[in-house]
Amino acid sequence: MPQSLAKILVHTIFSTKERRPFLRDKPLREELHRYLGGILARHDCQPIIVGGMEDHVHMLSTLPRTGNAAEMVKEAKRGSSLWLKTKSPGLHDFAWQNGYGIFSVGFHRSKPCVNTSQGRRNITARFRFRMNTGNF
Repeated sequence: MPQSLAKILVHTIFSTKERRPFLRDKPLREELHRYLGGILARHDCQPIIVGGMEDHVHMLSTLPRTGNAAEMVKEAKRGSSLWLKTKSPGLHDFAWQNGYGIFSVGFHRSKPCVNTSQGRRNITARFRFRMNTGNF
């Protein structure tokens, strides 16, 4: 085979610094999700869905064939943080947390990730509990 092919789905989650609810404004949050999708696309990651709540983001996307997960997350967080700081004076001290979670997802298991990324509170609450208690 003269070409290299890869289609690896990942579910990425990261929070605002100190879990502060910087993203309460729903139109701004939705614009952020679109912006993050653009960052992913520019880095050869196919964004499937980006969503989240007031204090965190979920992204379901592909990994780039030649890139790596850490670089993808670094660029998404860096670019979106810089962009958010220009959107409102109240966001001048916005920051993402230092860490993140990223998990590979089989194609047949991508629907639950889409539901979570769409910001369904009951799913997010269960996920938050699991992440905080280390049961994920």
